[in-house]
Amino acid sequence: MSDADVATPPASHRDLIGFAFGFVGIAIFGGTLPMTRIAVATFDPWFVTLGRAGIAALLAASLLMVLRRRPPPRAAWPTLAGAALMAVIGFPIFSALAMTTVPASHGGVVLGLLPLATSMAAVVINGERPSALFWVWSLVGAGLVLAFTLRTTDASMGAGDIFLVLSVVAASTGYALFARASRWVSGWEAISWALVLMAPVTVTGSLVLFRPDYAAAPGAAVGALLYVAVFSVFIGFFFWNAGLAIGGVARVGQVQLLQTFVTLAISAALLGETIDATTLGFAVAVMAVVLLARRAAVARRSAA
Repeated sequence: MSDADVATPPASHRDLIGFAFGFVGIAIFGGTLPMTRIAVATFDPWFVTLGRAGIAALLAASLLMVLRRRPPPRAAWPTLAGAALMAVIGFPIFSALAMTTVPASHGGVVLGLLPLATSMAAVVINGERPSALFWVWSLVGAGLVLAFTLRTTDASMGAGDIFLVLSVVAASTGYALFARASRWVSGWEAISWALVLMAPVTVTGSLVLFRPDYAAAPGAAVGALLYVAVFSVFIGFFFWNAGLAIGGVARVGQVQLLQTFVTLAISAALLGETIDATTLGFAVAVMAVVLLARRAAVARRSAA
C-alpha cells in the first residue's frame, strides 16, 4: 500500500510552481539557437561563447554586490565550478560551433534529447530515481520531438551533429549540477556565482578575441549577442534553476520537450515562417506527454 502511494504521488502546489518556473526558463532558452546562429554569422564562435558569458558575468557581479550577497560556503564551489564549465562554457561553445555548420532547425533533432539526458544526469548526480513509467513517457516525448524534426530535416551525421550531441551532454550535466547547488544557494545566486567564477576567463578571453571590425557589426548580430548574454546565460537560469530545485531535475526537465516548439514560434515571429496544422498537432502531443510524465513518480534522495 505504501509502495503504491510512492508510485503515484498527488500533484502538489510546489510541483506546479516548479513547472511554471521551468517553462519561463524554457521560453527564454527557446531563442538561444536562432540568436546564436545570427551572432556567429558575424562574430567568431569563441568570441560569442566568451563574450556572452563575460557580459553576463558583469551583470551577475553587479547584482551580487548591490544585494550584498555573501559567497557560498566552500563546499558549494566544486559543484558551481562544474556547472559553470558545462553550462557557461561547454554548451555555448558546442552549440555555437554547431550553428556554423547546420541550421537552427536541424539543431532540434539532437536538442530534442535534452529532457532525457537531463533525467539521466539527475539519476547520476542528484540520486533521483524515476519510475519505469516516467522513463517510458520520457522516451515517447523524445521520440515525438525527433520525429517532428526529422520529418523536415536531413538527418545525416556531420560535425555539426557531433557538436550538438556534446552540447546536450554539457547542458544536461550543468542543469543537474545547478540543481545540486540549490542545497547551498538559490537558483539566481547559483548562476550568478558560476558566472563570476568564470569571469577571469570569459571577460579576458572576449577582450583578447575582440576584433576592430566588430565595432561596425550589424545591429541584428549585436542584438543576438546581447540576447544570449542577458537572457540565455543569465536571466533564463534564474527561472530554470529555481524550477529544477523546486520540482526536481528529472520531472521539471521534461518541460524542455517544449523548447523545440518555442523555437519554432520565435522563428515564425522573426522570420515570418508559417506554423502548419502538423506542427500544432505535434506541439499538443508533446504537451500531453509532459503532463503525463509529470504525474509519474520520481523519488528524490533525502537531504539526510
